[in-house]
Amino acid sequence: MADYKFPNMATIIGRRNEQNELQRYMESDSSEFVAIYGRRRVGKTFLVRQFFNNRFDFCLTGLANSNMSSQLLNFQFSMKEAGFIDAPLAGNWLIAFQQLKLLIEQSTAPKKTIFLDELPWIDTAKSDFISALEHFWNGWAAHRTDILLIVCGSSTSWMMDKLLNNKGGLHNRITSRLKIHPFTLLECKLYIQSMEIAWEEFQIVECYMILGGIPFYWSLLKKGLSLSQNIDQLLFRDNGTLHNEFSNLYAALFKKSEKYIQVIDVLSKKSKGMTRNELISLVKEKSGGGLSKLLEDLENCGFIRSYFPIDKKVKDKIYQLIDFYSLFYFHFIQSTHISNDNYWSSMIDSPLHKTWSGYAFEQVCLTHIFQIKNSLGISGVHCNIASWRSKETEPGAQIDLLIDRNDGVINLCEMKYSAYPYTIDKKYAETLRNKIGAFKQETQSRKSIFLTMITTYGIKQNEYAGMVQNQLTLSELFSK
Repeated sequence: MADYKFPNMATIIGRRNEQNELQRYMESDSSEFVAIYGRRRVGKTFLVRQFFNNRFDFCLTGLANSNMSSQLLNFQFSMKEAGFIDAPLAGNWLIAFQQLKLLIEQSTAPKKTIFLDELPWIDTAKSDFISALEHFWNGWAAHRTDILLIVCGSSTSWMMDKLLNNKGGLHNRITSRLKIHPFTLLECKLYIQSMEIAWEEFQIVECYMILGGIPFYWSLLKKGLSLSQNIDQLLFRDNGTLHNEFSNLYAALFKKSEKYIQVIDVLSKKSKGMTRNELISLVKEKSGGGLSKLLEDLENCGFIRSYFPIDKKVKDKIYQLIDFYSLFYFHFIQSTHISNDNYWSSMIDSPLHKTWSGYAFEQVCLTHIFQIKNSLGISGVHCNIASWRSKETEPGAQIDLLIDRNDGVINLCEMKYSAYPYTIDKKYAETLRNKIGAFKQETQSRKSIFLTMITTYGIKQNEYAGMVQNQLTLSELFSK
């Protein structure tokens, strides 16, 4: 198996690390139970199917909103497609997995691949599916050396609760977990180039600020249309593919999705994020386990992030909305009640567009910390990524990105989105000096403070530009 290679590795956009992991699982000398998870539409199923060229010893995709009987009938159909022509209809999942064992034992492949997709849908109420899966793995597959069981699901909260953090028979039985992250800017650029869409990096960044790095969303873009035309067609027409994506997205991931949407709605009102106490005062959920579970699920699904200020006090932990589509929805789609074929085109240069784009660009930068560190030449330096809020100045100064380095330097990052080189004028220069001064005074940090500007097209040279120690542009954000 050492020289085993799948031919599709070079044809998949990005996902090099993930493909290497799948390759490693195929070459393993023992059976592997691999859980693949990640946000809905992020490309989990596509990656697995492309990598394996749709060649599996058995493949089953769960049915949405179906009962146990329908799921078992679907299992029977999949068994027949896999070669078990006379497979009877199983009365329960224990019998179904017994049939699966008989099928797999007939395979002559050096590694028998089983792909169970949309696992949360299969686990219907009172079906005992998880118990049967436990028995299948613990009682049979784990004792062999030639089984590769890949399970996948978009409901990250289900995947975490039922599989990855399982306290029962599957506790510590998952041999590998693989989280599929959204595309980076570079991967999105390579993707649309493969679609023969000719956009400059500035347009790609703005598209990323709207759609995030979700491959399915990018797959809907049309060649020959501008960014504005594409967004108008996809999001602001009544029949636009993504016009109703918001409600569908959360409903598909969470039971009682209205509770999760309420938290997202509240967080969307404050771009800099909120502490737990601030959230408690605005949402109806109790401060105990209920709210904790909501926040944990949203973070696991990649909709929000939690982070600590540089002083690292737990009580000051901040929760922030980072899902680009959700952010865009609350800024624009939610308030647009009529279909408008040219809505987004008309919003360019509006005050609302300026406010949204400034914050969304900050999120793009936070999503590309790896590229920022590489461009600063500190990829090998241990760093803590933090933020800071002043508790003494009025109005309170805030720094959204601090790179606290072990080599005695803190990069204080300012992120500015502009269609032209950014100009530091006298007023902004004074704001920066006050911010740096307040930070030094309140934190009592003895490290050197490097003002680092991350902009689209760089800093325009003038009498204030010299205060900048480092500056990065779009090209650095698009680096590997």
